[in-house]
Amino acid sequence: MRNKNRVLAVIMGGGRGTRLSPLTLERCKPAVPLAGKYRLVDIPISNCINSDINRIFILTQFNTASLHRHIQSSFHFDPFGGGFVDILSAEQTETRADWYQGTADAVRRNLVHFRSSPHDLVLILSGDQLYRMDFGAVIAEHIRNKADVTIAAIPFPVSKVEGLGLMGVGDDLAIQRFAEKPKDPAVIESLTLSRTVESRLKTPVKEKHCLASMGIYLFNRQVLAEALDNGMTDFGKEVIPSLLGKRRLFASIFEGYWEDIGTVRAFFEANLALAQANPPFDFYDATSPIYSEEQHLPAAKVDRCAVECAVIADGCMLAAASLKHSVLGVRSRVGEGTVLQDVVMMGADYYETPEQLAENKPRGRPPIGIGRNCRIRHAIIDKNARIGDNVTLDPAGKADGKYLEGAVIIRDGVLAVPKGATLPTGTTF
Repeated sequence: MRNKNRVLAVIMGGGRGTRLSPLTLERCKPAVPLAGKYRLVDIPISNCINSDINRIFILTQFNTASLHRHIQSSFHFDPFGGGFVDILSAEQTETRADWYQGTADAVRRNLVHFRSSPHDLVLILSGDQLYRMDFGAVIAEHIRNKADVTIAAIPFPVSKVEGLGLMGVGDDLAIQRFAEKPKDPAVIESLTLSRTVESRLKTPVKEKHCLASMGIYLFNRQVLAEALDNGMTDFGKEVIPSLLGKRRLFASIFEGYWEDIGTVRAFFEANLALAQANPPFDFYDATSPIYSEEQHLPAAKVDRCAVECAVIADGCMLAAASLKHSVLGVRSRVGEGTVLQDVVMMGADYYETPEQLAENKPRGRPPIGIGRNCRIRHAIIDKNARIGDNVTLDPAGKADGKYLEGAVIIRDGVLAVPKGATLPTGTTF
């Protein structure tokens, strides 16, 4: 285990996750379900485990209950390897009684907890990105360059860099300049890769490229402590730029698939992309698996269904339904005659018992799942939602906002039914 004794991984759980609302109304960002059976937090944790890093802290402060349950049931290490996944929520102390003020502030206030685990390097990761990376390669580059800080960076064509934090590098990938979300074409042009760096890319480029920060930082332990010995609150905007010219900063180029799932639109599109015939991210790669909770569920049951490009998780029950370009999470139930197109359905946390189903009937409460003869398009159905028969949902032509007393929310043009919401039989929206 080449890295486990010298590296600590720190996963940033994020703030309130307002850009992902309503998916974060009852859970923090790392706990948001992904790809039918995973959670967002499974991605950085799995990347760490596959890179021989098994001492992992997750820093969070909002709606942590479901994340705690998931971590406790999913990640168990043998007693001989010294591995752990610990959740560190914001806490009141004798000196501080407020929330984390940013990524850097969160790490600063937890340095005291890191000290009990001997380490030389600290790897800081985001909790809401979809990618597969061997951190061992980043660590090797860091050591070879005698770097103080290494930042993972992904090449983007200049036509697509809007809204990204860019960096200018020398031929040796030493970082020379930062620009936060530049719009001036002259500034972007000045940050494009040299021909020497372009020649090292695995994929030949037809358009000029810049390096965008992935929000993944590898610090020498002492350098991190000194960089946080101040009042700065954010790594990307303050701490990292303040080290320029004072410390040895290098970029580590990553050329694989990477998606920042920070908004409802990004979440929706990243999930639906997994239903394609050749998805951009491969959950089936046995050499670098993505780990998650073992559910012990039966196989999905599909009866007389028409299915085109879909992901169907364990425990689902579908009867004479039509699915096109959709993702169904664990325990999803879809009734006869229902048509789903471009739908991300997160499923359910449990199966209802016959007694529970009987109690629902007098109240006109639909069972968990989607009933018969529904038409749903371009939507996210969160966990434990109840949708009756003959329901039609489509956000086309409708503005972002809350509808039907909050049982339907449109965000970024995507219709969402929040966790546990109920839509009675015959609802049309």
